[in-house]
Amino acid sequence: MAYRSVAGEASAERIIEKSRFLSYAAHAESEEEARAFLADIRGRHPLATHVCFAFIADKAGNLQRFSDAGEPQGTAGMPILGVLKARELRETAVAVVRYFGGVKLGAGGLTRAYAGCAAACLDAADIRVYEMCAEAVLLADYADVNAALRFLEGEEVLSRNFSERAEFTIAVRESDAEAFAARVRDFFNGKAQISFGRRYYYPFSEKNR
Repeated sequence: MAYRSVAGEASAERIIEKSRFLSYAAHAESEEEARAFLADIRGRHPLATHVCFAFIADKAGNLQRFSDAGEPQGTAGMPILGVLKARELRETAVAVVRYFGGVKLGAGGLTRAYAGCAAACLDAADIRVYEMCAEAVLLADYADVNAALRFLEGEEVLSRNFSERAEFTIAVRESDAEAFAARVRDFFNGKAQISFGRRYYYPFSEKNR
């Protein structure tokens, strides 16, 4: 099962009617990870008026939590969650910190502010497609290193090691593993070795789908 999520952490800032809004997004593979992220954000902003949040902390999209954190009911957490759902993100947590500037926004204004800040943060995030990968190891002779580098352009190369032979570790979509191995054999005319090891979810670039 493939799903979209953020890789790493992203942030954005907006001033709306004199209130300062800071939004943060992070990858969270469980409720515990999401709660730890939120605790970290609260620790960074101990004087904030509100720290509102929403997260979807599983691959299927069933584990959903949100909080208005003192804002009028339905004006903060649900709008943030709505942005996550609209963008079909999973294992993603978003927190929006507000420093009240003295001007009340009203229910509609708050809803727009929190949704807009969540969207701005996710616009700045590195969105990836998490898919099951088969970790491949490609072994090539030094005479074929330049050819190997050309062959691997655009691939998710995890590491390079140069000892007796050139060794490249690549994250390959599990569904593409057989085709990738066939491409290796054809390109190198059987002179390079390809093997597959660990299987795990990897954040592939959406551009490489």
